[in-house]
Amino acid sequence: MRVVLVEIWGVLGIGLVVNVGGGFFGAVDSEWIGHIRNVSDVIEDLLDGYDIRLRPQFGGDPVDILMEISVASFDSISEVNMDYTITIYLNQYWKDDRLSFSGDDAEVMTLTGDFAEKIWIPDTFFANDKYSFLHDVTEKNKMVRLMGDGSIAYGMRFTTTLACMMDLHYYPMDVQNCTVEIESYGYPMEDVVMKWKNESISEAVHGVEGVDIPQFTMVEHRIISTVETLATGNYQRLSLSFRLERSIGFFIFQNYLPSILIVMLSWVSFWINHEASSARVALGITTVLTMTTISTGVRYTLPRISYIKAIDIYLVMCFVFVFAALLEYAAVNYTYWGAKAKRKAKQTKTATDRNNEQPKYPTALIELRDVQTVESPIASLRNRSTGPNRHPRQTVEVADLTNDSPSAAAGRRGLRGGLGQTLPGRLRQASAVQRRRHLFGDLRKRAREIKDRLPTVKDVNKIDKYSRTLFPSLFVVFNVGYWCFYLLQKIKNRMGQE
Repeated sequence: MRVVLVEIWGVLGIGLVVNVGGGFFGAVDSEWIGHIRNVSDVIEDLLDGYDIRLRPQFGGDPVDILMEISVASFDSISEVNMDYTITIYLNQYWKDDRLSFSGDDAEVMTLTGDFAEKIWIPDTFFANDKYSFLHDVTEKNKMVRLMGDGSIAYGMRFTTTLACMMDLHYYPMDVQNCTVEIESYGYPMEDVVMKWKNESISEAVHGVEGVDIPQFTMVEHRIISTVETLATGNYQRLSLSFRLERSIGFFIFQNYLPSILIVMLSWVSFWINHEASSARVALGITTVLTMTTISTGVRYTLPRISYIKAIDIYLVMCFVFVFAALLEYAAVNYTYWGAKAKRKAKQTKTATDRNNEQPKYPTALIELRDVQTVESPIASLRNRSTGPNRHPRQTVEVADLTNDSPSAAAGRRGLRGGLGQTLPGRLRQASAVQRRRHLFGDLRKRAREIKDRLPTVKDVNKIDKYSRTLFPSLFVVFNVGYWCFYLLQKIKNRMGQE
């Protein structure tokens, strides 16, 4: 007995195992061969005279296209490009009476994807699609099933990149809504009406529960049906919405925890001696540059948007704390060296005052002048002419008046006349000057009072002592307010959606 494998390839791709023995076909029935030939003839008859340019029920009621989606995987989500990549199985169901070969819908013929090029299929497209491709390993991932009553199931597997406009105000504690929007490109609602299969999310969408998304958690998904009004007519649009909640664990270890440690590191300078300038300045600059590097890394992973995000507020405040720690040492250094310079200036002034208290002229010089006065009669006459009570300036003025030229005298007379004519103006000007002096005097007095009320730092170590308590306290208060606000907003948004 010999066993021979005979493959009979037809349109249906059916393989039969034929046992050959004793020189005759024992298992091959002539009815099977006739059935295969009949199926081929049926398909040829269905396609004979079939016009793929015309939709089913052309000129009559619109065709109902039922949609079914099975999610294979979420490949990536990009905040920079505002899109996400997903691999899905899309199945479309409709009825074409021209392809009916029996009245029983239980009879099913599974055909290759190439058969779809010979019949009418919907011009379905994704409204928010950026880039898509059909998988073709090992063959094109397409499938056509033809029922006896003319019902058709058309399926394919492909990967698509879809636009997803994100609101990043609460990033990285945000919740995003990304959609898959399906629509007919050329057929309005008068020709094609798209519907979700059985109008039920449990039957129209599959595989979402088992999807694992990096950095996100699938909160919920829902189906939506809307009508889009365009210049060419009204089109039915089906939307599958995914509500994605971002997981913050990655950002805790990547951004928040390093920022907290850098801020705490900047406080170490408060325990370093203020005279160790190189150590404190190097530590302050290092922490500032590190915070700048962290902020730059976060900006590279986000789009260039104008509004402020939650992580921006935290990083900016950490930068402020680090920079304030560096300025604190500047204040300590200025106070220390400024007080030292004041003490030195005060000592210099005291020494100068002591030197000024000594007599300007030596005693010997005074005695010599007295001797000269007694021995010289000319000097005595000069002293009499000036007199002890007469001021040298008055004498010069008299000489000037007697020796003036006529033009100078006329100028003085004109000046005296002008002064006499503008006496009220001079009084007003003097009054304004006096008011300004009083105003400036009051301001200086108040500034002096405020300065006297301010505590005087005699020991610069007290600044470091207060900073050791003030900086950590303010940072703790900021963290409590920050996390309470954004976590409450996250819970509020989640409850609002439910």
